[in-house]
Amino acid sequence: MSSILLIGLVIALAIGWTFFFRKQQRTITQLKHAREELQLEESRVFDFLHGLGAAFSGDLHPSDLHRLIVEGAMRIVDARGGALYLSDRTGKMLLPTFLSPGCPPLVEVPKSILMQSGTNTSAIDSFLRLQPVKSGEGLLGMVWEKREPVFLSSSDDDSRLAGLKSSTQQIDSVMVAPLLYGSQNLGVLAVANGAMSTPFTPPDFIVFQSIVEQSAFALCNAIVYSEAAEKRRIDRDLDTARDIQRILLPAAPPDIPGYEIAGVNIPAGQVSGDYYDYIPIAANRFGIAIADVCGKGVPASLIMAMCRSVLRSVAPSSSSAARVLHQVNRQLYPDIREDMFISMAYLIVEKGSESLVLARAGHDAPLLYRTGTRSVEKINPPGMALGIDSGGVFDRVTGDFTVRLESGDCLILYTDGVTEALDSNGIEFGIARLIEVIKESADESAQTVVVQVTEKVRSFVGSQPQNDDITLVAIRKV
Repeated sequence: MSSILLIGLVIALAIGWTFFFRKQQRTITQLKHAREELQLEESRVFDFLHGLGAAFSGDLHPSDLHRLIVEGAMRIVDARGGALYLSDRTGKMLLPTFLSPGCPPLVEVPKSILMQSGTNTSAIDSFLRLQPVKSGEGLLGMVWEKREPVFLSSSDDDSRLAGLKSSTQQIDSVMVAPLLYGSQNLGVLAVANGAMSTPFTPPDFIVFQSIVEQSAFALCNAIVYSEAAEKRRIDRDLDTARDIQRILLPAAPPDIPGYEIAGVNIPAGQVSGDYYDYIPIAANRFGIAIADVCGKGVPASLIMAMCRSVLRSVAPSSSSAARVLHQVNRQLYPDIREDMFISMAYLIVEKGSESLVLARAGHDAPLLYRTGTRSVEKINPPGMALGIDSGGVFDRVTGDFTVRLESGDCLILYTDGVTEALDSNGIEFGIARLIEVIKESADESAQTVVVQVTEKVRSFVGSQPQNDDITLVAIRKV
């Protein structure tokens, strides 16, 4: 009897150990499987972060970054589809930037589109890729507006999924989160699963929110890099424009017996809207021009280049400074915007003559230094700016004015960048200071006048940034 009990006990122990061993094996297998799943998820996350790192170095095109974010999020949380919507320039609309192939609709699809999808399989896809989302509109717009992530599942019978279930590709669970970086709300990232897919879980939602945070950082970094690259490109273009503009300015003053001539142009930015020129118009005559285009920067510099070209083409046609300006105005008027104009002073110098022929098209009145009296007077003949009138009024008010120079007299042409230069207190350099500098330097040479005026202006302004282009031309009778 005892031997039977002993055998029964051994058998029971063997069965128990077998059951325990198998249970342990199953537990070990489950742990291995869980470890493999964890390692796979870690690998997916690492690959995703590594891909985002390419954006930080600027090696990734924006469209590739958008695809990487959506596809990376889908891989990590095992989603059927995903979509990235980014804010437009106004900050009032979300634009579909990347939708994965076969992504379930995340916006409500009109019935007409659903009907078309029966015969045209791409109808829904085309609609989704072109349909913007207003702030607060639907699930995506609501998440963007409220700046709060949302996790919806059909098991919770959430009414917010109802509008998305009418399509042929029903959504069983969806996760949507705003792409926030600092105060910036860049858009939304969403992933979805259909009825035949494994629903998302709360741990998936936690992982998804981490993905969204990293994606927002990558997107913002890519925007900053893109803007910096664009600025570098613009700076290179402006450097080229500045070099071209320098070529358009005179390399040296003309050699006119009986006269000293000097000029300078100091742009406030990389390109200038001011202009001066020396134009040979006959064997014994030269034209001298100074001009100031209303405005600054590239638009003003383009108008300046156009003005230079027109002036040089018509200057040889007449010994009348006013008639030259009449022709320049007629050619420029059709091509200048209503809010732009050009002020110009143009004069003709003739070898051996003591008189200059001057016409003023709305420009600052030239200053004439008389060496005999050591006084400065304004030469202020009437005239209106170029580009304002088609010619009828302009031709009537803009005429020739003869300026006679004695030995030692000096005529100074300048733009308002000289007189309107500001110091740290907002005080202008002004016409009175300009006249004083001319009185101090005009007896020496035309070059001395130019140098002294520019140095005095710089000293007056100090560390203040130059707020306008500075151009100056001095013509001295010797």
